[in-house]
Amino acid sequence: MDRLASFGNDPFDKPPCRGCSSYLTEPYIKCAECGPSPFLLCLQCFTRGFEHKKHESDHKYEIMTSDFPVLEPGWTAQEEMALLEAVMDCGFGNWQDVAYQMRTKTKEECESHYMKNFINNPLFSSTLLSLRKTKDSRFAEGAIPFKPTDDPPRPTFDSVLSRDMAGYMPARADFMEEFDNYAEWDLKDIDFVDDDSDILRALKLSVVDIYHSRLKERQRRKKIIRDHGLINLRKFQMLERCYPKEVQELYDVMRRFARVVGPIEHDKFIESHALEFELRREIRRLQEYRKAGIKSFCSAKVYERVKRMRDEERRKRTMLCDVLQYIQDGRACQQWLSKQAAIDAGITPAVTTITVSATGRRSAPPLNLTGLPGTEKLNEREKELCQVVRLVPGAYLEYKQALLNECRRQGGLRLAQARALIKIDVNKTRKIYDFLIKEGYITKA
Repeated sequence: MDRLASFGNDPFDKPPCRGCSSYLTEPYIKCAECGPSPFLLCLQCFTRGFEHKKHESDHKYEIMTSDFPVLEPGWTAQEEMALLEAVMDCGFGNWQDVAYQMRTKTKEECESHYMKNFINNPLFSSTLLSLRKTKDSRFAEGAIPFKPTDDPPRPTFDSVLSRDMAGYMPARADFMEEFDNYAEWDLKDIDFVDDDSDILRALKLSVVDIYHSRLKERQRRKKIIRDHGLINLRKFQMLERCYPKEVQELYDVMRRFARVVGPIEHDKFIESHALEFELRREIRRLQEYRKAGIKSFCSAKVYERVKRMRDEERRKRTMLCDVLQYIQDGRACQQWLSKQAAIDAGITPAVTTITVSATGRRSAPPLNLTGLPGTEKLNEREKELCQVVRLVPGAYLEYKQALLNECRRQGGLRLAQARALIKIDVNKTRKIYDFLIKEGYITKA
């Protein structure tokens, strides 16, 4: 078993469990043999030996957790991220509050670990300390001008794209709601008068200095967004998809560390790993040729052509075995024979409910809702829907409530908006959306 890391705390960042459709919390299980999409299971489904399609209970697996050291023993990856968040929230040097937010380390441990690994470490030259020592001229009082794009998106207010862009307004090059949006509230009642005492004047000046530091943090975050090009999220995701799957996973994990390095350094790091992946894949291919006794590229081309033919024959045999399994089901076998007879007679066969899919696989049986929590809250038509789409009642009720709230807020709902709200299989989302439209729970936009 390999121990892998999933740095995200938010369960909504990960796909749901394939067994019970519940949101995953660490630690959880990832099948090492199923792919290309990750096959994830919660611990409860894993202990029950859940099997689905190609996945079997005896497959190799990986434990996905962030409970392992990264920089030094005694500090897990989760604690490293918590320390960086605490320093950003409480400020550099405020170790008492940092330790209080950490809850697992003392202020001396937080200070020594941060200074050793993030300040005095030569690998991390662009850190929060270097940002604090930068000249004030880098932090202009006005908004940081974002670089113009070829075709900047201009979404409507409160749309899905607008929320993806965090309320960014391209025409004003600014956000609708700033980071630490209520920082000015601490200054609105401060007034400097001539008869202020020295202590009162010093206190007011300290409040102004705190406000300036909060403004600098706001500008620092804007600069990170501008330098890394994070405004147009969809364009950023399209560029990310150009990498192989393994590099995309690394890209997703290392994105959280992009704020401590520049965009060029971060891109070089990702590109170097992409090149390493390509070299390793090429080496494995050459090793396969050598193992097969191939010593020339001309022979390698013949080998690849024969290998493709062999894989195609194997796929056809597998499909034939799946079709022959229908012999054990009398009703399914009769329908399949009727369909073949219609094809031989030149008649277009009628579409039947039990048929062989494009991959040669039999459709999954309806889900048994007996004993599942939330079943008593469903009517008969909703129970039938959950059985057909194989969705547990608890998840269906959550999705239904989310769609109802969005429909009330916008006065209607489109299928694209429903798919953006419900992060499950698009076909299941369409069935739920059509069902709610038919039953009158929501209306089309």
